[in-house]
Amino acid sequence: MQAYKQGIKKFENGEYDLALKDLQKVAAANYEPAQTNHLIAEAYRLSNRFSEAIPYYKKALDAGLTDAEARFQYAYALKTAGQYVEARAAFTEFAQSAEANKVLQERAYREIETLKITDRIGQKKKEIIVENLPFNTPGSEFSPAILGNELVFSASKKEKIYKNNGQAMLGLYKVRLGEQPSEAGGSPTLFSSSTFVEDANEGSPAFTPDGKTLVFARGNTGKRKGTVDVDLYMSRFVNGQWTAPAYLPINDSLAWDGSPAFSRDGKTLYFASNRAGGVGGIDLYRTNMDASGRFSKPVNMGKDINTAGDEMFPYVSPDNKLYFASDGHPGLGKLDLFVATRSQGIISIENLGIPFNTPQDDFSLVFHEDDDGESGFFASNREGGKGDDDIYFFSIPTEDEPDTTLVAEKDPNNPNYLNGQLKVVRYFLAGDVLTNATPSTPIDSATVRILADSADVEVGRLVTSEQGKFGDHRLEEGKDYILLVERPGYISRRTTFSMTGRSIPPIFLNKVITDTTYRVTVRLDKLELNKTFVLENIYYDLNKYNIRPDAAVELDKLVEILKDNPTVNIELSSHTDARATDAYNMTLSQQRAESAVNYIVSRGIDASRLTAKGYGERQLIVQNARTEEEHQRNRRTEFTILSY
Repeated sequence: MQAYKQGIKKFENGEYDLALKDLQKVAAANYEPAQTNHLIAEAYRLSNRFSEAIPYYKKALDAGLTDAEARFQYAYALKTAGQYVEARAAFTEFAQSAEANKVLQERAYREIETLKITDRIGQKKKEIIVENLPFNTPGSEFSPAILGNELVFSASKKEKIYKNNGQAMLGLYKVRLGEQPSEAGGSPTLFSSSTFVEDANEGSPAFTPDGKTLVFARGNTGKRKGTVDVDLYMSRFVNGQWTAPAYLPINDSLAWDGSPAFSRDGKTLYFASNRAGGVGGIDLYRTNMDASGRFSKPVNMGKDINTAGDEMFPYVSPDNKLYFASDGHPGLGKLDLFVATRSQGIISIENLGIPFNTPQDDFSLVFHEDDDGESGFFASNREGGKGDDDIYFFSIPTEDEPDTTLVAEKDPNNPNYLNGQLKVVRYFLAGDVLTNATPSTPIDSATVRILADSADVEVGRLVTSEQGKFGDHRLEEGKDYILLVERPGYISRRTTFSMTGRSIPPIFLNKVITDTTYRVTVRLDKLELNKTFVLENIYYDLNKYNIRPDAAVELDKLVEILKDNPTVNIELSSHTDARATDAYNMTLSQQRAESAVNYIVSRGIDASRLTAKGYGERQLIVQNARTEEEHQRNRRTEFTILSY
């Protein structure tokens, strides 16, 4: 069916709104109902239209769709629509399925716990008035920033249509503030022709305190596939004009970089990015800017703030608290507004609750600084708005108790405290050491060395009991650890344990002190002569023997084994499939084995401990292989223990 093929092509190009037009026709014809409805649901989700995705996820699942992740996204969409009972049931069904992705499974269990306490999350902190502003339209308005007596914001008002969501592309616009901030009105006008291009989205303006430097995000030009084509730009106010925007060197060309914000002194720039090496999806980063506009290397804000989900739209308030939006911390829907506070050296994250947060997206909060922090603006696509994202004004009535913050540390509604005391979780690690055999048996007297992940610094040492059990070791929130398990007669083994995503938010706690123990199981192989192990994922380019980066990662694991077992000498062997001549395969496999050995030696292992051996096609696992999978099983790299 032609419309089906066209819809898939547009979907793969990220043109979700155009794809929907084709796929809706296909769905009406009941062609491939499971796959078609799934693609429609995904197109709505990926263009941030979660509620529209719900019926199509259901149709796809009812039609027999077996994609486990679709059930997770269906559950998440139900949550964003405020259908908490249905969402909890769908998350539970996903989490208990055998096909569930482990990372998403952990998120699903967290969502299940969050959905049990949405009533607590939604508690009002104060009587706060929220007003939809008169300049909002059926399009999108968000990311407000105050510059003097003007409100500068992102709005979908350009002539060109964004193929992702079918809306006009975004630009920077402004309105004049009235005597009262809520009186911002009139028709928005273009912020500056200097910062305007027709064929790109421009948004999230951030100004230095003196109002002379602007950083904003620009992208989605279609020159690069997907959403990575978003970067940060800087413009300066010189002689009454804004200069042409300059691309910032802190951008990552392979990542999405956006939602900037300045510190109160203008020397630190905060922003969001999904660059490699982060904690989760989109993380918050910070970088320092000197007087000449040079930036330091961006630093991740850490695991207290960043989660496995997305953290975006940072803002530093007049009292130097960090406000941001997140879908990873316990919330009412998709993006919720949070505030980070530090007390006794511990960073606490609090959901701002109702009316700031709803089941939909709530984000980009800023304070009106001439009003003692009692009013400000934020964006939301909540029900009852004028269009997609709208900008709202909020104010705290003056008759309320004098408090310039939204969060009082010992407020009875603050989930971080109970009866005036800060809630604390003590985390511990325990586990089992077993033989890597069938059936497995406990290993007693094994030493479990607990190392800091950043360096081999021992922070704890435990010994297993007769039942192979060890514990307990106190853990720190947000830290990564390595467990080095050693026992004479066995190959020492390393395994990682991370506290990332395991911290329990205070809102879940019902006691001042809560103890939680995480358990791990480590399996050791016996140290035996001529025992052979296959190294997974050691691949070479066709007819080549140089070590590729992905193979280097796997060989580094063997380097660690050899370092942890300094008396072991090995043969490293390379095997080919049978699709070339025997002589050619023997030569190629020998070259590959020698290349792998040379790499290992370059990583600090004594060459006398290693022997390179190429076997060509002479030790096939699958005789007469026909499929590519069978050939791949024959193309393998192994190591065999020669002595110890």
